[in-house]
Amino acid sequence: MSNETNQNAAAYVAELVERARKAQEVLEDYSQEQVDKLVAAVVWNIVKDGPAQEISKLAVEESRMGNFEGKYNKLMAKGKGALRDMIGKKSVGVIEVDEEKQIMKIAKPVGVIGALIPCTNPEATPTVKVSHALKGRNAIILSPHPRTKKTNTFIANIMRETLKKYGAPEDLVIAMEEPTMDISNELMKQCDMVLATGGAGLVKSAYSSGTPAYGVGAGNAVIVVDETADIKDAAHKIMLSKTFDFATSCSAENSLVVQESIYDELIEALKAEGGYLTNAKEKEKLQNAVWVDGHLNAKIIAQSAQTIADVAAITIGNDRKFIMVEENGVGKDHPFSGEKLSVVVAIFKYNDFEEAVNRVNEITRYQGMGHSCGIHSFNEDHIMQLALKTKVSRMNVNQGQSLANTGNWFNGMPFTTSLGCGSWGGNSVSENITWKHLINTTWVSKHFTPVVPTDEELFGDVMLED
Repeated sequence: MSNETNQNAAAYVAELVERARKAQEVLEDYSQEQVDKLVAAVVWNIVKDGPAQEISKLAVEESRMGNFEGKYNKLMAKGKGALRDMIGKKSVGVIEVDEEKQIMKIAKPVGVIGALIPCTNPEATPTVKVSHALKGRNAIILSPHPRTKKTNTFIANIMRETLKKYGAPEDLVIAMEEPTMDISNELMKQCDMVLATGGAGLVKSAYSSGTPAYGVGAGNAVIVVDETADIKDAAHKIMLSKTFDFATSCSAENSLVVQESIYDELIEALKAEGGYLTNAKEKEKLQNAVWVDGHLNAKIIAQSAQTIADVAAITIGNDRKFIMVEENGVGKDHPFSGEKLSVVVAIFKYNDFEEAVNRVNEITRYQGMGHSCGIHSFNEDHIMQLALKTKVSRMNVNQGQSLANTGNWFNGMPFTTSLGCGSWGGNSVSENITWKHLINTTWVSKHFTPVVPTDEELFGDVMLED
């Protein structure tokens, strides 16, 4: 990158940040009621009939990933769900008082948020991030993947029109209309906080920018199916989740670890749901199609099973929805054990449950540490064993993984489009990232009569053992 290019990018971003900062200073004086009304209006004008369909259609056309139904349903669920989670929550002024400890907490804005938007989810990600940012009285600048810049600008323009209608500064939401790597890097340096949703390289850049950042870890969800599972229900949920938006989600099932006594029954149930099981020769062809020079082939990412089969030169039938590959190893020599960003799922067998837990850890250690796992089971001991012994930030029980991880109407996970994966995944938090992460908090403490515990209260039996 030349000095001139660097200077041009820096000057361009500085102008946008200045505009956003002026707008944020106005929002900082809004009451809770004003903030909540503004957030609701912005989300409504995205998810209502008309704009929602246009956004979903444009997202598919521009990204050439996923499908209309998946984009639309994602926008409905995540946009409305994020708003539902924020209703009645305090993000302005005093948000908490602890009378016993005489502590009061006051919420304050972060300032200008720099949001990096992936091309896999160009519809829901900006919608959710903007609503979360506004809830905290922040301005936000959206830097999309160049492949989906039109979708991003389309969404931002609707939001800006809404802000103007409600008397709020339009520059609370700014879209990078011609994004480049140089511009994105400058945004990360000049904003007050970075929300980085995307690949490992992008997240690493965010953490290296010198600006506080929330990043996400790599996905590679592993799902255990034990002998107590409802086989038909598990197969149906796996199909719905794996094929949702052609697996654009990093939460889609990448590997199934199946108890050997029910293995054949589950395979048949998955076939009944539209799965195609490859033979050894087809598996080899598929591997050569999915990975090119050690990297995922862009031609198969978030495409239909038929498109993937055509690239691999195998025949699967027009009614097949996803492709299954039997696997028995993990690592570079067994690439199907990694993240595939496609409707391809690897299937492993296990005997005793400890073997299943070890396999989950082995797979996520290869790719996807800290992200997520799931289980289809009614054995509480198995559920707790998997929860306690795996290094993941979220685990779903008897649910479709990609439909559950980022929140849904049928579970209590916070609605989001950004999944923190903790230190395991190289992230600062191990929870779903929401508006709560986009506020600063001032703690106000008041003096009270000292309460000093006795040594007996502090050390108990340890004193007697000394």
